Amino acid sequence: MSVRPRQLALALDHAESYAREDFLSGTCNRDALALIESWPDWPAKAIALIGPEGSGKTHLATIWAAAAGARVISARALGEIEPRSALATGALVVEDAVATKDERALFHLINLAREEAAFLLFTARTMPSLWPMAIPDVVSRLRALPAVTLVAPDDVMLRGVMVKLAADRQLALDESVVSYLSTHTERSFAAVRSAVIALDKEALRQGRPPSRALAAEMFRDSA
Repeated sequence: MSVRPRQLALALDHAESYAREDFLSGTCNRDALALIESWPDWPAKAIALIGPEGSGKTHLATIWAAAAGARVISARALGEIEPRSALATGALVVEDAVATKDERALFHLINLAREEAAFLLFTARTMPSLWPMAIPDVVSRLRALPAVTLVAPDDVMLRGVMVKLAADRQLALDESVVSYLSTHTERSFAAVRSAVIALDKEALRQGRPPSRALAAEMFRDSA
């Protein structure tokens, strides 16, 4: 009988909540959160938000987009959009900026945002000075871009993220499961995310609860 509601959950999208109240704050992201919440009193109109996969960049960008009325686009789409239209609300998020394929489009966007006093928030895994750009003017603009970094998470943050990701998937993890996964997965947001997703899928596949015993079967050789 306990399997039926989990089967129903399988048919639904497991969308993560990007609401402000669901953002987990800690030492690893305190500076980044403070910057987002200080808008519009930023040190510059254009800012880069830097951090590893799953560190909360998209969550923070979504919080800011809601506050600033910003549009959100992928850097891969820069050559396909009309910059003035993208900046129509006076604020724009460019996700995964390192993946930009059209440097001239990026250069034009930065210049236009400056002319129109619009705000830009770039997200990326590496600092702007390391983005693979060849046009000197683009490189110069990026080197001057202020950046705030999300750093490696501590144990408390990893456990909190684990619980949140599980809740987003309608998955209840007791303390024994959280403790086990915390010591048998790589210490990164990406690894925690993968572990929660894998545990959820395997529990559904076997028709079993996401117990410590199941976690041990799956992750005993990991860490």
